[in-house]
Amino acid sequence: MQGADQVLREVWFGRVWRVNAVRVVEETEALAVLHSPPGASARYPVDAAGREVRIPRPDGWTLAERIAAGHALVLVRPGALYSVWLFWAPDGSFSHWYINFERPAARTPLGWDYQDEKLDLIVRPDGSVRWKDEDELAEAAARGLVDEAAVRAEAARVLADPPWPTGWEDWHPPPTTPPLDLPPGWDVV
Repeated sequence: MQGADQVLREVWFGRVWRVNAVRVVEETEALAVLHSPPGASARYPVDAAGREVRIPRPDGWTLAERIAAGHALVLVRPGALYSVWLFWAPDGSFSHWYINFERPAARTPLGWDYQDEKLDLIVRPDGSVRWKDEDELAEAAARGLVDEAAVRAEAARVLADPPWPTGWEDWHPPPTTPPLDLPPGWDVV
């Protein structure tokens, strides 16, 4: 499926909660490498006032459009409890790794579906680390959506055996990368 336009969707309560248009760079049984170029279409949940909703809930939200600002690669490994996102600065230099703790992604005809576990880890090339969304992890756990202890145990395991560097840090997108739109049916679960 190399070169195919696909989607990476977060699904909750039988609905698409978030979605990103991605292009397959490489796909094997052990790894899918997905490119989100600048201008790629995405959707995210908002309430009636247009404010982003961060913790999944069954109702009271719609999806708003967001456009990707820069290049990112997403590394999805079957069975892994996280994905690794690689980001580049506007000048093309590698910026950071973003470890997104999540339930294992499932391959679908349109791409990959997953459920986010709310906790994230940002790692800079100098090795410095910063946790992100610990408050959201606690709130999602209080609502019964995630197992906070299990997520934190996986986070400790990742720190003990880091999945970075990935070998993709020197990757560069093709010189011309057309923007990606979400394909028909992206919102059907």
